[in-house]
Amino acid sequence: MSGEGRPEPGTVDAAGLTLGIVCTRWHAQITDRLLERALAAAKACGVDEPVVARVAGALELPVVAQQLARDLDAVVCLGAVIRGATAHFDYVCDSVTAGVTRVALDEATPVGNGVLTCDDLDQAIDRSGVPGGHEDKGWEATVAALDTALTLRRLRAPSPSGHRSGFHR
Repeated sequence: MSGEGRPEPGTVDAAGLTLGIVCTRWHAQITDRLLERALAAAKACGVDEPVVARVAGALELPVVAQQLARDLDAVVCLGAVIRGATAHFDYVCDSVTAGVTRVALDEATPVGNGVLTCDDLDQAIDRSGVPGGHEDKGWEATVAALDTALTLRRLRAPSPSGHRSGFHR
């Protein structure tokens, strides 16, 4: 877990965009913090009142994210999957990643992936945005989803000449 190469945690001007956040209840010590940071990022980016949905676990994230993606400009998925002694970790991580990606592509709506996949609880805490931690995945996933929604809005908007204004030659 290096985090090397990631952009500086900032904000975007997403005023006027709608946002949904779906967060698991599993590992509440971690996911409650991820949700708190995602909501702080949304507010810092100018998003009023994101829709928040809580689900039992990580496997439930994609279906709820898909419903949110049908009606909103961007969605963020938050959760924590922590490695155990069986292969269950691998199956859950693969399924959630594929599901979240599929939602984004099928609905043409950005879905920020803030699902932590960690070897132990300490790694998850360190990535959850706690003071002194090394990463803030709730914040990062939210800003990434909103930034992508803004990019899509520019790409989809026709220019006065009739061409899509977001395309550059």
